[in-house]
Amino acid sequence: MNAEQRLERPDTASPEAGRVALKFFFNVMGLWGCTPAQQRILLGSIGNTTYHKYKKLPQVRLPHDTLERISYLMGIHKALRILFSSSPDKAYEWVHKANAAAPFNGQSALEYMLHGRVVDLADTRRYLDSVRG
Repeated sequence: MNAEQRLERPDTASPEAGRVALKFFFNVMGLWGCTPAQQRILLGSIGNTTYHKYKKLPQVRLPHDTLERISYLMGIHKALRILFSSSPDKAYEWVHKANAAAPFNGQSALEYMLHGRVVDLADTRRYLDSVRG
């Protein structure tokens, strides 16, 4: 990679990127009404001490897995905001509503994502992207 490409590509491993990602995460979790226990699972079943450290929004280099999870949640949030652009409150409620479509099979998207695997977040994002068209 040449110097010009490095300048264009954000440093997702930087401590500032970690702080920004956590700020986004905690804002969305507030909008979705997720409990601390649910938040810890969505972050990759992190420990209580790590969770409380992250809540202080430090400049921290987040593990790749955590950044990947937050990235999927960003995509989910964005897709919901587009799908429910005329009614943002419905976007936040959607994650709690039962959904008969695959992959949810009667669960809410949040229940599905709380299985704790990265693929559950990816499936949810893929579903929303397909609905968006």
